[in-house]
Amino acid sequence: MNFWDSIFQDGAVWSYEPADSAIFAADYFLKSGICNVLIPGIGYGRNSTPFIDKGIGVTGIEISLRAIETAKNNDLKTPIHHGSVLNMPFDNIKYDGIYCYAVLHLFNRNERKLFLTSCYNQLSENGIMIFVVVSVKSNMYGQGKLLSKNRYQLNNGLKIFFYDEKAIINEFTNFEVLEYSEINEPIKHMKDEPPLQCYKIVARKKAGM
Repeated sequence: MNFWDSIFQDGAVWSYEPADSAIFAADYFLKSGICNVLIPGIGYGRNSTPFIDKGIGVTGIEISLRAIETAKNNDLKTPIHHGSVLNMPFDNIKYDGIYCYAVLHLFNRNERKLFLTSCYNQLSENGIMIFVVVSVKSNMYGQGKLLSKNRYQLNNGLKIFFYDEKAIINEFTNFEVLEYSEINEPIKHMKDEPPLQCYKIVARKKAGM
């Protein structure tokens, strides 16, 4: 059993309430006239609900078969490609928008570059993507084994790169970064749990970039 299948073996481990950033992204995309969205790392689909509710088409990518099974058991009709986001693309569709929650920071430097390049290639011209990544201000920062600058292996085995402003500017250089800001994502399924300190990044694919 792989790491993510073990995480999702009990089904909806984070309940079904979407992240605040997913609600923001759905509103932002709707106002921007975006009709179809790709969600890499969709899990069992909890963050797809705000988009679907607004009539935006959603396609997901998910590495865990158990998560996909949970999505189907919950009657989620969204198509989900099974596999790693590092193996994109899984289809030939150009998406108007991409929403990605807490996935990019799971990879090493070369993998992050590959993933962002794949997202760039699947965006339509002037397409917009919204990424949420963990900040160096997170209380997880500095825990576990140091792998490289700002990247740690936590006690549960998960490897996380913690973002600061410099990393955002360096890694999103192929995009027009429209805005980025520090956000606190509530951990809604755990009472009294402090929010996860993150960055929300809104970027656009510009013709000729």
